[in-house]
Amino acid sequence: MGDLNERLLVQLGSYNTNLQAGSGLPQDLVDWLAPTFQVSSFLFKEPRAADIVAIGFQELLPLHLGLAGLSTSVIDERDAHIRTQIESHAPHKESYSLIAKVVNVGVALLVYARDDAIARRVCEVQTQWTGCGPGYMGNKGAVGVRFRVSDRGSNAGEVFTFVCAHLTAHETHLAHRIADYHHIVRTLLFPPPTPSSPAQSPTTLYATSHLFFLGDLNFRVAIPPSHPLVMTSRSDEVLSMLKDEKMREALKEYDQLINERRNGRVFIGLREGPFWTFKCTYKYKLGEVDIYNTKRTPSWTDRIMYTTYTDSPDMPDQSNITNVLYTSIPSYTTSDHKPIVSLLLLPPLPVSASTPTTQEPSSPPLLHLPPTYIPTPDPYTLLKKYTGRTLDRIIGYTWWFLILIGAGSAVVGVFNFFFGYVAWKWWGTSSGGNAGTTITDAA
Repeated sequence: MGDLNERLLVQLGSYNTNLQAGSGLPQDLVDWLAPTFQVSSFLFKEPRAADIVAIGFQELLPLHLGLAGLSTSVIDERDAHIRTQIESHAPHKESYSLIAKVVNVGVALLVYARDDAIARRVCEVQTQWTGCGPGYMGNKGAVGVRFRVSDRGSNAGEVFTFVCAHLTAHETHLAHRIADYHHIVRTLLFPPPTPSSPAQSPTTLYATSHLFFLGDLNFRVAIPPSHPLVMTSRSDEVLSMLKDEKMREALKEYDQLINERRNGRVFIGLREGPFWTFKCTYKYKLGEVDIYNTKRTPSWTDRIMYTTYTDSPDMPDQSNITNVLYTSIPSYTTSDHKPIVSLLLLPPLPVSASTPTTQEPSSPPLLHLPPTYIPTPDPYTLLKKYTGRTLDRIIGYTWWFLILIGAGSAVVGVFNFFFGYVAWKWWGTSSGGNAGTTITDAA
């Protein structure tokens, strides 16, 4: 299994905050972070802080503000809040540096690294975004962070890629979600892994040593109409079924994501921990810890997936990454989603790469994909991205203006605008008529 101290510890978290902006998180994030440190104490002689922490958000702020690009204050506030909480709950008060933060409309990603370890060797940091909403708008889409850790395994080091996404909603829109994923793969493009790479064209998210994909992916549990969970109309019976892990393990066979991934139609090459060990993360009644909104089938919409360059494409359900922790946090009640957290222990360095050489390899190690899957960049990526961003800004500022003149309501704003326009036209017509009458009399 190798020396655990050679293995990096990566903590991942994801939360759809239901457009709550600054009020979307409690002041104390111990419920979200403390399980990480409790679990790490079982692996090491003493509790160990994560080497890398990546936190993703969806529906970060009200949609009109996100579309207008007015997210700076919110993401800066989240950065300060999260970093303070990570450091205050770290077992030895380790300090962290922000490697990168990126936001597009309501999808955001923040990545941190420990100052006494990984942060010193991080280089070539890149951020990217893409939209897959109507007209490539960013109400749905993904953001990504990529960086290289130098002198890890070899002089070329290893490349880490983190992606946070929010895909199309609703159970019946499975094909849209699959299309969203492939659009993200083709348009969330990064420069080559190293400046010395032979190919200098943009690369997809798969051109990396380690890949982590998280977010509100919106895949649902599509249960047959004859299943007891569908046939019952009593919410207490539904809740009772979902509390039982054996029942949840049986329900996972109806999970759209796991079935589409098994069939090779989506998330090719990615692995996932046992998500059925925790209750479905959506859809909860606001303000409730454990009560679902029965308008939607409870589902594991929020997920964390991963893979590493030593994983074999011939064993798609096995990974050399150890999934130490994968759970949800039920105590958060301001959203209809529950946040999720995962603690991943990366594999030890291969023996051949354990000692850096004096020679400069051309590139870091990269993922191994099935030979039938070759992800290719979309040649129209920039056109699509900036078409979507232009629509975002036009709609966002228009919506913001209507809310402003409507005292917080876009509907009232539309009425006020229409009423004001009519009044202006009437005043202009009336003034013109009066002026004409005066001229006639003067003549």
